[in-house]
Amino acid sequence: MAPNAFSETEEEFDSESALTVDSVARKGLGRKPSGGLLNGWKGILIGTGLGIVLALGGTRFLSRPTAKAPTVAQQSPQPAMSVTVAPVQTTRVARTLNVTGSVAARDLIPVLPQTTGLQIEQLLVDEGDVVKKGQVMAILDNSVLQAQINEARADVESNQAVVGQRQAALAQARATLAEAERNFQRYQQLASAGAISRQELDTRATAAATAREAVRVAQANINSAAADVRSTRATLAQQQTQLGQTVVRAPAGGLVAEATAEVGDVASGTQKLFSIIQNGALELQAQVPATELPQVGIDAPALITYDADPRVRLQGRVREISPLVDPESRKATVKINLPPTSLLRSGMFARAAITTATVPGLTVPAKGVLPQADGSAIVFLLVSDNTVKAQTVELGGVPNGDSVEIKNGLKQGDRVVVAGAGYLKDGDRVQVVPNETSTITP
Repeated sequence: MAPNAFSETEEEFDSESALTVDSVARKGLGRKPSGGLLNGWKGILIGTGLGIVLALGGTRFLSRPTAKAPTVAQQSPQPAMSVTVAPVQTTRVARTLNVTGSVAARDLIPVLPQTTGLQIEQLLVDEGDVVKKGQVMAILDNSVLQAQINEARADVESNQAVVGQRQAALAQARATLAEAERNFQRYQQLASAGAISRQELDTRATAAATAREAVRVAQANINSAAADVRSTRATLAQQQTQLGQTVVRAPAGGLVAEATAEVGDVASGTQKLFSIIQNGALELQAQVPATELPQVGIDAPALITYDADPRVRLQGRVREISPLVDPESRKATVKINLPPTSLLRSGMFARAAITTATVPGLTVPAKGVLPQADGSAIVFLLVSDNTVKAQTVELGGVPNGDSVEIKNGLKQGDRVVVAGAGYLKDGDRVQVVPNETSTITP
C-alpha cells in the first residue's frame, strides 16, 4: 500500500472512531436509563470500547515519523603541500663515452711454494681474506727436513773432528821434517870435513825430502777435511733455509683472490697455492671501439656502475690505453683504476661512462627529476598562482655535484620543485618554503 493511501485510511479510521464515540455518548445522554443489569452491562461495554478506540488512536499518533531538518555539508579547502624549488642553472656538464668491460685485479700475485716435495699440513687463510705482507698463509710438513738437518749437523761435527785429527798429523809431520832437516845440515858439515861418505849424506837428504812431502800431504788432508766441513755446513744451511720455507708467507699485502690448494697436497714448484690482489686494487678493463679511441685520454675521469647492484657508483680514472686493437672486434682495451670497494669482484661485468669533454649546459637538482615507467622523465614546474605543471624533459650528462643536465624541456630561469616532487600531480597547488624539508599539511 502506498504511503498516501495509508495516511488517508488512517485519517478515515480516526474520524469514524470519533463519530461513533460521539454518537454513543449522545444516545446515552438522550435516553433514560432502563435500569437493571442489562443497562449496567451495556454501559461497561461502551466504556471499554471507547477506551480501546482512544488508546489505538493515541498510539498511531505517537508512532508517526518526525521529519528531520536538512543538513548542509561543509567542505574544507584541500591543504597545500610545502615544497622547495630550485632554478634551472647553467653549469659545466660532462660529455661521456659509455663502454663496458670486465673487472680484474690490477696486480695479481701468485703464491708458490719455495720448497717442493712436501705435503701441505695447514692452510691458514681462505678466499676473500685480507692479508699483510709476511703473514703466514700455509704450513708444509717439515718432518723430513728436520731429519735431514739433524744428519747434516752430525756430518759437520764429524768432518770437524777429521780436521782436528789431520791438524795433529800435520804437526807431527812438521816436527819430523824439522828433525830431518837438522840431521841433513849436520851431515852436510861432516861430509865437508870428510868424516862421512857421500852415500850417507844422500840418505839424510832423502829423509828430509820425505819429511817435507809428508808435511805437504798433511796440509792437503786438512784442506780436504775443511772443505768437507764447509760442504756439510752449506748443506745444513740450505736445509735450514728450506725449513723456513715450509712456512708459506704472503709476498705482499692484499686480498686473497684464490685458494687452490688443499691439505695433504704435495707442493711443487709450479703449483699455485694462492693468488693475492695486491692492496686489493681492482681495475675495469673496458673495450672501446677504435673509432672512438681518440676521445679517451689518460687520467680521464670515469663513472663505473653495475647493473645488478644500484649501490655501485664508483669514480675511477683511465690508467692505461692499449696500443693494440683487436683485429676481430676492432676494439682496444682501456684500463680504468677503481677505488677500494667490497661491492665488486674480479670477473664481474660492469659499465663505465668515460668523460671525454665538459661543456656548458642547463642543470637541475637530481632530486627534482622523476623517472617514468616508459623510460622518460618529468619535472614539476612552478607556474603562476603557486600551482605546478608536469613537464617532460630530456636528460643529458652528469656534471659535478648532485645535478643532472636537461637537454630539452626547460629554459634558464624556470623553477622546478625539488623536495616534495614525488608527491605531486599536474595542477596541484603548493606552498613554497625556503628550506629543503618537504611536509604534507594534514
